[in-house]
Amino acid sequence: MRKYELPSFLSKRVSHEVYEHWLRRRAQSHVKRDRRRGNKEAIGELYRIAIHEAVLKSDGCDAYTGEELNWRLISQFNNYEAQEHGRHYKRKFALLPTVDHVGDGKGRPDFKICALRTNDAKNDLALFEFVSICRAVLEHLGYVVKQGGKRIRLRSGPTGPAASRG
Repeated sequence: MRKYELPSFLSKRVSHEVYEHWLRRRAQSHVKRDRRRGNKEAIGELYRIAIHEAVLKSDGCDAYTGEELNWRLISQFNNYEAQEHGRHYKRKFALLPTVDHVGDGKGRPDFKICALRTNDAKNDLALFEFVSICRAVLEHLGYVVKQGGKRIRLRSGPTGPAASRG
């Protein structure tokens, strides 16, 4: 039995070797960043465990949007190509699974799995700040946003002057 078993939802998408390579690289990247932020307690093993748990909890979907992620894209992103081709290259990786740091990186590792575009949009914002911006965008475009429990539902489509802009 392996330490980080391949989640069942990934069994037909990626090999265990590809998954574990991705897991180790993501943990290493976050440990390095958190140590730069002053977290002397950042340890690779704890981060691998936390990221693996976040992957299992995700069930293959973005923690913020619920979209199914494209796990075949892990370990495929090329920074040099991204610099050369900009947003056109990055758009192809919109649903690339990424690891979002829930906290500030100075405490116990806490992660969520989300798409690259979600992670880019959320950036370093706390969840309530991200939701607030999303709500402001929707309301600016004429949507009526109603909060019910934890989900925010759109009650009607765009109306008003912003809706006619194409």
